[in-house]
This record gives sequence, structure tokens and C-alpha cells, in this order.
Amino acid sequence: MLCANASGVSKIDTALQKKILLMFRQDQKWRIESDKINNGKSSAYDEATINKNMAKTDSLNMMEAKLIIKKHGYPGYNLVDTSGSNAFWAIIQHCDDDVAFQQQALTLMSREIKRHNANGEDYALLQDRVLVNQGHKQLYGTQVRIDLKTHHAKPFPIQDSLQVDKRRKAVGLIPLQDYLKIFEPKQ
Repeated sequence: MLCANASGVSKIDTALQKKILLMFRQDQKWRIESDKINNGKSSAYDEATINKNMAKTDSLNMMEAKLIIKKHGYPGYNLVDTSGSNAFWAIIQHCDDDVAFQQQALTLMSREIKRHNANGEDYALLQDRVLVNQGHKQLYGTQVRIDLKTHHAKPFPIQDSLQVDKRRKAVGLIPLQDYLKIFEPKQ
């Protein structure tokens, strides 16, 4: 399949794209089941089974993602199309057990961002995830927690919080207050 992108026309590696999309489906399967339980809905699995399978899937996906990065670098649009590149980012987001690997992927993704070959919003989310995982303040306010008393979403600490919406807009993110509303309990 030929695909037009910022650097011209290239051939999509459909086998790699399919592999990444399969990894992503497995990643999402357990998160969807977890969300069902967390929202009081019924699931075919108990919480322990979900958590065990999510951890196993994340571990297997991380091993495969490391091989993909070693062979291809960060798979951008020109290699695996938009769907494959965005799915790969989601897999990297869930590699919290290896923050150094997330940082490596972020560095490689940064190069693809400069070539308009990856998603700027995804980059911001991964950047914040890495910073929070390293114990630093985030840049874009994408990493949030739910306050157990108020049930409202609050971002983890943000660097230069007065400029956060300016940074968010530059990468295509909605204003922070609108973003936080997404996490509010459904009435």
C-alpha cells in the first residue's frame, strides 16, 4: 500500500502494522474489562484475572515493542500508517515497568514528530507519562488522578502551570479544564 505523508510517498509495512494492531487489541481488551468492573458493570472476568492478564499482556507487548524499536526505530505514519503508529504509542504508554524504555521511545518519537510522521498529542501524553514516572512535574497536564474525597480529576504537578494551556494548544490538546471534565463521574 502506498501512503502519502510529510516526507513523500512510502510503502506501508502491512505485516508490521498488523502485528502492532494485534498487540493493541490485546492491550485494550484487558483495559476495557477493567473499566467495566471499575464502573460497576459486569465482566466475564474477575478483577484478579483481569489484572493478571493485563500485566502479562503489557509485559509481552513491551518485549515485542523493544524488538520493533531495535529494528525500525519509532514506527511512524510512513511505516505503519496512522492507525499503527497511534496504536504503538498506546503500547509504549503502558510500559510503565521500564521507564528507561519509555524515554528511549519518546526520544525516537520526537524525531518523527519533527518530520510530521507521528502524533503531537500522543507525544505530549507520553512526555508527561515519562516525567511523572520519573518523579518530575509534567508539561501538559495529561496525567491525572481522581481525588478520592471530591471524585474530581486533578493533574499531577505541572511545570510552569500558568503556561500549560499554551503548551497544550501547540500540540493540539484541548484546554486543561476541558480535559479534566472528561474524567468527571457521569451523572
